[in-house]
Amino acid sequence: MSSVESSLRPAAAFLLVLGIALLALAHPLAQAETPEEKGLRIALESRERSDGFGNFTAGMTMVLHDRHGRESIRQMRFKVLEAPGEGEGDKSLFVFDQPRDVQGTALLTHVHTNADDDQWLYLPALKRVKRISASKRAGSFMGSEFTFEDMSSPEVEEYGHSYLRDEPCGELTCMVTEQVPLDPKSGYSRKVVWQDEGEYRAWQVALYDRKGMHVKTLTFEDYQQYQDRFWRAGKQTMANHQTGARTVLLWTDYRFGTDLDDREFTHTALRRIR
Repeated sequence: MSSVESSLRPAAAFLLVLGIALLALAHPLAQAETPEEKGLRIALESRERSDGFGNFTAGMTMVLHDRHGRESIRQMRFKVLEAPGEGEGDKSLFVFDQPRDVQGTALLTHVHTNADDDQWLYLPALKRVKRISASKRAGSFMGSEFTFEDMSSPEVEEYGHSYLRDEPCGELTCMVTEQVPLDPKSGYSRKVVWQDEGEYRAWQVALYDRKGMHVKTLTFEDYQQYQDRFWRAGKQTMANHQTGARTVLLWTDYRFGTDLDDREFTHTALRRIR
């Protein structure tokens, strides 16, 4: 073999390997995800990690702070029943215990994947169950900075998803994604969500109104893990940047696998709440 042939062989091998690599990269399956594909993948993975809890109950303290620093406190119970199959959404129930002027008030939500969610508000003083129409879900929930829409568990299919970037969030690295509601009756034009890349926990959500203004920010703190799988925040704060008011939700006494009955989650059962 001539010295020329010997010198050409390594070069030819390198070019062959390079050519194979370029062909692999050109194949559609090997191409990088689009921002939309990655955003949807993150949302689906987040749902997968939170599914399977069956049901749980918790206690909640709602603290309302107005722009002048004055506060009012409300005590509630919360129950949620996971949907038994695909295409169905969870059912949840909030019941106010304190103070006396709102005692017995209850909010029942049935989440639907491909239709408007159903919500009913029971007002014991009037002995009346009021249905919350889709057009009214952007209204304030019991005078708080949370809306009726915020009190409903969002379904992945109800939004368009897009990955924006990775960035530090405290000691963690967060994936930042955008969620655009597909429902034209939503009170929001988009949400920007920060989730840590390790556990997919939400740490912050920036909420934009229908005019595209950043009106509120929801933050999450004090996460704890239950049953070695499910992460739940002990504190949520919704800050309104237009009014200066904020509402804090303090969660306690999470209990999974409780004895809940589907019959507790009907609008007719609201009148029997104690």
